Amino acid sequence: MSKVIEVVENIVTPILDDLNLELVDVEYVKEGRDWFLRVFVDKDTGIDIEECGIVSERLSEKLDELDPIPYNYFLEVSSPGAERPLKKATDYEKSIGKNVYIKTYEPIDGEKVFEGVLTSFDGETVTVEIKIKTRKKSIVIPFNKVASARLAVTFS
Repeated sequence: MSKVIEVVENIVTPILDDLNLELVDVEYVKEGRDWFLRVFVDKDTGIDIEECGIVSERLSEKLDELDPIPYNYFLEVSSPGAERPLKKATDYEKSIGKNVYIKTYEPIDGEKVFEGVLTSFDGETVTVEIKIKTRKKSIVIPFNKVASARLAVTFS
């Protein structure tokens, strides 16, 4: 994890705790000539633009005060959206029964990409039920082999 992300997580966590919000992810990326610090926040009932604004103001004040980032950057605070990333164990637990998209570091049953319903998570493995034409198959993925995971929006 980059030092900037770690510092920002430490700064934003008390702000979010005070507002009963959850930190989903922090990104610090360069796009073209510009640096972007993106903070994704949420809560069980969803987050609105007003709450994002409050977090942005409070975080901006703290970042200005502590000045932990050496470059000029744009701060963006937002919801993670419908295809929210799954980062922590609790994200997986809350997502049981939902559609997910998972990429693995190495092939499992000859595949590295899985999309289906997350049916279980025990801390060690993630089980996803995928459809192959008309039949369903459960795939057990070791948690340490998950490269990235997110909720998946499906249209039926």
